[in-house]
Amino acid sequence: MNPQELKQTLSAGLLSFPITDFDAQGEFRPSTYAARLEWLAPYGASALFVAGGTGEFFSLTTSEYSNVVRVAVETCRGKVPILAGAGGPTRTAIAFAQEAERLGAQGILLMPHYLTEASQDGLVAHVEAICNSVKFGVVVYNRGICRLNADSVELLAARCPNLIGFKDGIGDIELMVSIRRRLGDRLSYLGGLPTAELFAAPYKALGVPVYSSAVFNFLPKMAIDFYTAIKNDDHATTGRLLDTFFLPYLAIRNKKAGYAVSIVKAGATIAGHDGGPVRTPLIDLNAEEREQLKALILTQGPQ
Repeated sequence: MNPQELKQTLSAGLLSFPITDFDAQGEFRPSTYAARLEWLAPYGASALFVAGGTGEFFSLTTSEYSNVVRVAVETCRGKVPILAGAGGPTRTAIAFAQEAERLGAQGILLMPHYLTEASQDGLVAHVEAICNSVKFGVVVYNRGICRLNADSVELLAARCPNLIGFKDGIGDIELMVSIRRRLGDRLSYLGGLPTAELFAAPYKALGVPVYSSAVFNFLPKMAIDFYTAIKNDDHATTGRLLDTFFLPYLAIRNKKAGYAVSIVKAGATIAGHDGGPVRTPLIDLNAEEREQLKALILTQGPQ
């Protein structure tokens, strides 16, 4: 899949980020990870982003990263495209990107670099170096310490033919409108705020109709139903699901920092697809919170 083909794929439907399976000792568990991907693949996501934020990329060693991407590519070959997370300092991100390309992934999601604040010139140089290190498609994730402005995104789009996507995890409407109007159809635009369903309708109005769903990990049918309702302007369905699931879900997620990942792993376990514990510095939901989440999941019926 060349970068332009990947761009078209990313613009076609719901995206998701599978969790990464760990055993009780916190070691990568490839058997249940492969089974998870086999379970999720038929539900109709346009692409899966493995070893991403929800996949705890920040906690993976280089060898674990290779194993996660390899298992995903082998399991999903011919079923659904795989993009891998890549991030950290420039040379580290290049190494991850090149490894993902070697293993057969269709592209990468370039996540924020580590810690250091940077100027727009520095961010452009960072993203450009990574794009130039690979031939497949790159989606840049504007989030956290990586905050590219419209001028920088336009410059990168001109310099890097394989930069095919822009994912917004900041929620700055003025910035998103500026980039979307400036770049037009040059990029695929993805909503990437945590629990993106809450922002799906306003982002669609901005010209960003596609987003990545974390709840797809444990309520895949509902996630697809919500995306379809957004696509069709079915306000009755989106309103019902926001009221009966997403807003109560947020009340649990917002109890502690880091729960945006922890709650997804808990949900997968409740749904019968145990992914094991999260790795520190994250912590798992407590027993009361898991029961609250279980009750919410049961309201959505069989998946």
